[in-house]
Formats: sequence, C-alpha cells, structure tokens
Amino acid sequence: MNQAGIIHTQQHHHLFLTSSHEAVIRLQTPLNEGIHVTVIHGDPYDWKNEQWQSSNSSMSLIHSDDMYDYWSVSVSMPYSRMRYGFKIETSDKTVFYAERGFYAQQPKEISAYFCLPYAHETDVFTPPSWVANTVWYQIFPERFANGEPARNPEDALPWGSEAPKPDTFFGGDLKGVIDHLDYLQDLGITGVYFTPIFKAFSNHKYDTIDYLSLDPHFGDEETMRTLVKECHKRGIRVMLDAVFNHSGYYFPPFQDLLKNGEDSAYKDWFHPFDLPLKPEGERPNYETFAFVSSMPKLNTKHPDVRAYLLKVAKYWIEEFNIDGWRLDVANEVDHDFWRAFRSEVKRVKGDVYILGEIWHQSSAWLQGDQFDAVMNYPLTDAIQSYALHKQTSEEAKMALTKHLMSYPDTVNAAQFNMLDSHDTARVLTTSHHNKALTKLQFTLLFSFPGSPCIYYGDEIGMAGENDPGCRACMIWDEEEQDLDMLNFLRKLVVLRKHHSAFGTYDSLEFIDSDDDDVLLYKTSTPEETLLFAYNRSLKQKTLSLPQKNEQGYDLFKNKSVSSSFSLEQESFCVVQLTRGT
Repeated sequence: MNQAGIIHTQQHHHLFLTSSHEAVIRLQTPLNEGIHVTVIHGDPYDWKNEQWQSSNSSMSLIHSDDMYDYWSVSVSMPYSRMRYGFKIETSDKTVFYAERGFYAQQPKEISAYFCLPYAHETDVFTPPSWVANTVWYQIFPERFANGEPARNPEDALPWGSEAPKPDTFFGGDLKGVIDHLDYLQDLGITGVYFTPIFKAFSNHKYDTIDYLSLDPHFGDEETMRTLVKECHKRGIRVMLDAVFNHSGYYFPPFQDLLKNGEDSAYKDWFHPFDLPLKPEGERPNYETFAFVSSMPKLNTKHPDVRAYLLKVAKYWIEEFNIDGWRLDVANEVDHDFWRAFRSEVKRVKGDVYILGEIWHQSSAWLQGDQFDAVMNYPLTDAIQSYALHKQTSEEAKMALTKHLMSYPDTVNAAQFNMLDSHDTARVLTTSHHNKALTKLQFTLLFSFPGSPCIYYGDEIGMAGENDPGCRACMIWDEEEQDLDMLNFLRKLVVLRKHHSAFGTYDSLEFIDSDDDDVLLYKTSTPEETLLFAYNRSLKQKTLSLPQKNEQGYDLFKNKSVSSSFSLEQESFCVVQLTRGT
C-alpha cells in the first residue's frame, strides 16, 4: 500500500457541508490498489466507559484519474460536530489514517482524529437555488441589436457593414435587446449576462467613466428598468458586469490625479509608483490592468474606494432589481474587499448571483464567503481538448475527473459553464467551422453540472477569431442564420430543462470505451439514468449499452436504442436507460 498517495486535507474539495447536520467526506488513494475504505466517525463528546462511541460508514469509489481513486461518503452529524478518520484495507494490510498520520491500530485518543469542530449553518455553501437550472445567454451590448438609432455614437457604422475593429461602433443598445427578448425566450434562455453597460469611452465599456450611470449610447434609466422588468416577465434573470479591479482613463478621480498630482485628493485611490503620472510610453508609471494605461488599477483597500464601489454594487440591485454580478479580473482584487462585497449585496438581495472572472483553480474564492461561482474555463479546455483531438477520450476523462474533484458538488452545481466568450475565439472558429463537433461540444457542456451559457450568435452559426473578431454584429437576417444550429440548441435547452439527469444529476460515472475517440459516461438521479456517448472520429463506431438487460431511448432522434447500436462519425447520442424485463 502506497501510503504517500493517500490524501485528505480537510480543504473544501475533501470536506464540505450540505447542511449543518450533514457533511461529505472525500479521500484520494493511489490508483488501482484494490483498496476498501471506511470512515470512522462520531461526536467528539460521546463517550461510554471511557471509550469514544463511533460509527463506521463505507466510502464509495466515485471517480478515478491517471493517479488517484476518489472516494466519497455523506455522514450525518446529529449535533453538528464530528471527529473522523479512515480505515483503509487491502487484501494483505490494514491501516488507519487520521489527522496525526497513519496507525497500525485504530487510535484510542480522540485528539488523533480529523476534527470538524462545529458545522454552523452560515458555513454551508449556499449559492442561489435558481442558478443550477439557468441557461445563460451572454450579450455584448454594442453588437447585439440597434433599437434606438438616435442614440448611435457620431461615428457609428451601418449595422454589420464591416468586420469589427477595436475602436469601431455599430450602435447596439438596450432597446435592441428589449426588442428581441421574445427571441431569447423562444430559445429557452433564463438568464442574460451583459458585458459592462456603464458610461465608458470604448465600445467594450471595460474602461468605466461613471459606475452609477448607464452609458447614454445604450439608453437611460427608464430603458434599464424596462429591460429588467421585461426580462423578469419572461422568467429571465439579469446579470451585469462590474469592473472593480480598474477604472477607465476618464474616470473623474483619475483625471483629478493626472491634473493635480501630489495635491490630488484621489492620490490614494490608485497605485502610482511616482508622480506626476505618465500614461505614455510602453509601460505607465502606475499599476494598471495588464500594462493598459487607460485602465488604472483601483486601490480597493482604501476606505473611500471601498465605500464608492460597494455603493455601486448595491445601487444597481436596489434601483433596477438586477439578479447577479459578474466581477471582472476578480482574482486581482483583494479577498477582504470581496468578502465585504458579498456581505453588502446579499443583505440587499439574498439570492443575487456573484460570479467571478477567474480562469484558473479558484477554491480560495469559493469557500462561501466571496463568490457563488467562477467562469469555468477549465471545463471549456477539457471539453475542447477532447472534441478537437488534442487529447484521447481517456485523457479527457482524466481531465474532467480532476476538474470535478477539485471542488465540492455544491460548487460544481453553480459554476458558469461556456465554450466561448467575448474574450476568446468563437466555438465555431475554434472548431475549424466543423458544425458537427460544435454540436458535440455543446452537448458535453450542457450535460455537466453548473449553468451553461451561449455566447450571442453562436446559436445561429456566427464565427470569429479572438477580440475583435469574436465581437461582430449579431446577424438578424434569417436567410443568413444557421437555422439548423438554432433548432439544435433549442432542443438541447429543452432536454436540459425536462430531464433531471441532464446536468443537475446526483452522480456521474465514466465508462471505459477502449477507443481513443469515444467518450462515455452515465448520469443518474432517482428518477432516471442517461447515457452520453460521443464519437469525435471520422469513422462510425459500434457501441453497446452498459448492461445486457438494459433498454434505451435516444432523446435526440426520438427512437429506441438496441443493446448494440451505431454512432455515426463526429456525432453523439443521449440515451435514456431503462432496465429490461
């Protein structure tokens, strides 16, 4: 037994609460060592005849990757506290693993065991309940629709008249969004994420001038109120984008610092290396987002900056009843600020969704005291690495497993999942304009825990390279739209909404396929079990249902599936499984 490969850290991916009386315990052990694991657990104060009263719960092997087997069990705590350890057995050896290390015999001293001192209700990770079943649609407002041409910037170009450039405008606005809400409702969208809408200089609006004002090119306060009201009438939530890491060049406090230098009352709102400020040159003499001189970094530990930004965070909820905040460059803002942010906005609206833009492993922000979720780019990478032939199906299984096991189930269920965004090339472009593989990726995306997002225009086959190519004007002429892709995504959304094992399931089990191109897994709830099968290759594959006495029904083709069935090249199927008679 390789004891060095047995890992339990009590961090939230290994120990998390589902209520103040229920905890999920996970353990990692070396791959394929023929291990059986039991958790020994009990109340630390429950003693009889000088012996600690404990119970044993057998752990289930839930996943494996290239290095580890992952075990899990849910344990009840009548008094919201627990000591626990592990009994790990192979055919020829038994060891006990606790906080103080490994033992040949079960420790009698309770101090040796892992400790959960008390499970407070406030320590339970509780994202908004509505998020897990939400299907998002991301809108870049300047490029979605032009509903009020009178608001166009003076240099606005005719809609879609040329390819987008970093500094071009086409006149998209919020009235244009309102005009197409029925389109979004028909697609099945239940949440809209807007990139910034506050007054700013650029077309992307990530260089804020006034955080408390809607950009006049997009509309006025009445437009905003109408937008939120009409979205809510259709069951669509609204999430705005907050840029609190940095301001824009024309943000009045920064302009004051540029003008007055040492005498500016706003000197400590930013991070100057020295004064006067020097925006010109390769690198400015103050901290910025990247090295972009027009995006000076805000000092979020300064009390006046904090007060201003927290006022902004509450204002758009109180005044317009928005449902969520997406937080730009969230990992470059201090944790203390985000804790204060969460406290303030949740006090105003308890089920507001807090989403951080973080592209890497994000456990530090997902402990329940800061964000409800992050933008799930690691899942994007895992999906695309399989679909686009960068990894074998076995390697994809490993990557997906590592990702799922890096967070609690409660976190995974609230994650914001997407295949592309305003910051990446569009999925059709990344897929080399292969529609079949694009559909395959969307099905993978919708089948995993979390709330999936469609980037505007992907549903009608829009393509585009990285910024600015991914920010083209939405195509509204149906003759130029890919209606097959649109109908496919409509059906995918419907299946996700009406099948309990489609994305919001209780368990996921990968199935060995013995084929580098074929990825298989089952998802289950008490109501149903679904088999997801993917074939990214250029050859037809013959597959079998997992068990001989099972029957299947293909949810996309609406037909029965026999125990042995064919999967065409670059295709997939979602099979509802039933036990045979």
